[in-house]
Amino acid sequence: MAHVMLIEDEPNISEAIRFILSRDGCQVTALHDGRGAMDLLRRDRPDLLILDLMLPGLSGMEILSAVRSDPLTADLPVMMLTAKGQGRDREAAERAGVSRFMTKPFSNDDMRAAVRALTAR
Repeated sequence: MAHVMLIEDEPNISEAIRFILSRDGCQVTALHDGRGAMDLLRRDRPDLLILDLMLPGLSGMEILSAVRSDPLTADLPVMMLTAKGQGRDREAAERAGVSRFMTKPFSNDDMRAAVRALTAR
């Protein structure tokens, strides 16, 4: 069973992702902002981090940068979610080391397929 940490501030999206992935056999830990995320990532060591780009407090890019610079989490697969599918957002996330970039809205099948591929490493 894959352990997925989800950081998403929209409750409906967070619950939908949790439901989709739980039905697919994943254990999902959900946070609604980036505060405390790094401590929890280091402690719980999930198989995948799903991260919203725009979050209150710390942005998804700031969290991604911290994940990649920490030796304990540097190799963690990270999928970035955003409602802003602009090319510059995707390019910035790729330069920062994101494993996969997905725009909202997404299909349930696309979410499941992406999580399966990222946790199969």
